[in-house]
Amino acid sequence: MTTPTWKWFIEYTHPTQAHMHGVERFIYSGKTKYQVVEIIDTEFYGRCLVLDGKIQSSEYDEYIYHETLIQPAMVLHPAPKSVMVVGGGEGAVLREILRHSSIERVAMVDIDREVVELCKKFLPSWHKGTFSDPRVEVLYMDARKYLQKTDESFDIIFMDLTEPIDDGPSYLLFTRQFYEVVSDRLNPDGIIALQAGSFNPRLIKCHAAICNTLATSFPIVRSYASFIPSYDAVWGFALASKKYDPLQMSVRELDKRLAGRGTAGLKFYDGETHQGMFSIPKDVRKAKEIEIRVIEDGRPLITY
Repeated sequence: MTTPTWKWFIEYTHPTQAHMHGVERFIYSGKTKYQVVEIIDTEFYGRCLVLDGKIQSSEYDEYIYHETLIQPAMVLHPAPKSVMVVGGGEGAVLREILRHSSIERVAMVDIDREVVELCKKFLPSWHKGTFSDPRVEVLYMDARKYLQKTDESFDIIFMDLTEPIDDGPSYLLFTRQFYEVVSDRLNPDGIIALQAGSFNPRLIKCHAAICNTLATSFPIVRSYASFIPSYDAVWGFALASKKYDPLQMSVRELDKRLAGRGTAGLKFYDGETHQGMFSIPKDVRKAKEIEIRVIEDGRPLITY
């Protein structure tokens, strides 16, 4: 058998480690004011969105990532009506939120309009037209400034951002000071959920620092994770709440709530999956305990 000749996209997960993806064609490559953007078609995972050299989501498995990020917080809240999304340019987070019949308003705040417009054009199966839903308002501005100025409060705030590594463009949305602002803008029973870095015990410092930082503003902070095939990694997420604990929800109650909300079409998440996502392996728990850093304004997270 002749091995096909591919153009290769190489994604570095560490200075000494990388993943390679065979590229069928490059759909788009450019640089916005904030980041480098590539949209590529791969043989194995289909179309992929790449920001600053890292795959954000792929056509084949984006549903795993986005259901993992969105559904636990949505189902944990007994009646979510008002939701804010920070980032989420692909629009798939909107798709998952709007599955819930209780939703009345979603405010999506993304600083990079160019990325959102590219996703609208090239990633239609991600957003499925949800940018045009009358319940959705998209604002192109700094999310921290928006939260500092608005009088609006939310039931849930989701953060779908790149990692807060070094002094990159996202790190000021992961600091202790920012989470204080988030807490003030959440309702008394509010929840925040976000992607929170690799669950690899060798790379857990980022995830642990995010959880430590959330704990300065929220009494309940839980780690959870799913294997994302296109990342070739178990990926970490964090959920923090003023009132509700995802570990206290039974499989039966979760499935009942999902059915009651009319959340048809979920391919990954249900009550049984929820239990598995929040069951953290011993080695990861131990690795998290070692990391004590809190991310501060003026003190970004440096892991290498």
